[in-house]
Amino acid sequence: MLFDTHAHLNAIQYKEDIAEVIDRALQEGVETIVVVGFDHETIEKAIQLADEYEFIYAAVGWHPVDAIDMTEEDLNWIRELAAHPKVVAIGEMGLDYHWDKSPKDVQAEVFRKQIALAKEVKLPIIIHNRDATGDVVQILKEEGAEEVGGIMHCFTGSLEVAQECIEMNFYISFGGPVTFKNAKKPKEVAAEIPIEKLLIETDCPYLTPHPYRGKRNEPGYVKFVAEEIAELRGVSFEEIAKQTSDNARKLFGISR
Repeated sequence: MLFDTHAHLNAIQYKEDIAEVIDRALQEGVETIVVVGFDHETIEKAIQLADEYEFIYAAVGWHPVDAIDMTEEDLNWIRELAAHPKVVAIGEMGLDYHWDKSPKDVQAEVFRKQIALAKEVKLPIIIHNRDATGDVVQILKEEGAEEVGGIMHCFTGSLEVAQECIEMNFYISFGGPVTFKNAKKPKEVAAEIPIEKLLIETDCPYLTPHPYRGKRNEPGYVKFVAEEIAELRGVSFEEIAKQTSDNARKLFGISR
């Protein structure tokens, strides 16, 4: 009963063996996957996978690194796709100050537009944040993002920031980095936040958890994230698997 809330099965890394990767995930107990699209190609592939597999859903949005490339036509396209019965979120969106392809002001504008769109179509949002925590939180507050809530994807911030986000109606999601030995802050946050606000993910093919760190990630490895968090919280793997799945279904409005 595992729910991978953030996967990129639409990535080129799975071009040759997507069916085998999905089959392995099912064998590991993964019941539901949200595939996240963030540009033209990946959005189209996310929708295709959601149409093909009953247990796969899609999120559609525009990545901050590529914000400079997004047009009004793209935004309208995302708006249209939001009506698809298997589109459960808008994103990933946010700010990324690590790469300098898109200027910060352009990233912020595209971020704000997507929050407004999500409020319009009444879907939760998936937040990408890299080296931009203060500005991300400020924009979420200014744009009233708590109206739809969503996910702080692959969270690596402090417990104080996590609590601030939870107060804004956001869930805190952990991926492979929480399994790394030196991941002090993610481990602390994963151990302390309310279990009702906890989610797990892979962000595959990236951020592969221990013991496969450095290799291609895949949805079946979300079990290692659940195992680590169960150990940190002193509860069973089964409890973490069930609670995080229940949390994800509640957020995304998935009844199955």
